[in-house]
Amino acid sequence: MSIKEPNLNVITLDRTATHRAAVLLGRGMADNPVHVAVYRGGDEHRARCHARLTRTLLTTSALDIEGVEQAGELIGVAASAAPGRCQPYPPARLRLLATASTLGVPILSRLLEWNRTWARHDPTEPHVHLGPVSVDRHLRGRGIGSLLLLRHVARLDAIGAVGYLETDRPEAVGFYNRFDYAVIGEADVLGVPTWFMRRPAG
Repeated sequence: MSIKEPNLNVITLDRTATHRAAVLLGRGMADNPVHVAVYRGGDEHRARCHARLTRTLLTTSALDIEGVEQAGELIGVAASAAPGRCQPYPPARLRLLATASTLGVPILSRLLEWNRTWARHDPTEPHVHLGPVSVDRHLRGRGIGSLLLLRHVARLDAIGAVGYLETDRPEAVGFYNRFDYAVIGEADVLGVPTWFMRRPAG
């Protein structure tokens, strides 16, 4: 792994940092193919929509959130759900639905289709579900995502857990392969290819 950015600090984020994390996830994932298909519009519109939805997800769901900071600025985020917690509980689901409805009926409809497609592929075995994950777009390819994944898989191995994730970025498949994730399925979401990946217990 090659780190091209100096003075990086990997931290665990608490609830007070959810706004910062959501803004970064919205901005960093605005060009994801599924997000383009779901939110449509321009880059800033997609970033705002996803940040709003992600803020609700992070504040209502039982997620562990890791971050990378540089000089006090958050530049990378990886959230994960412990076994049995990857699907939001009913109160969180209602909050997410309420937030999604503020984005308009067409976006809500596409969000529901996206969620249904990915939820159908969730493994039945106990697993740690990784996502959302993002690095600030102007810092991609500098080892920040690798720092987050190294920390994540070390935790998986420490507890002997299976890892699972979804991605809609073809280049991310090879990235996750480096951390022992392998593709176990594929599906289209609104015409966008997506991949489901599993990492065996270490």
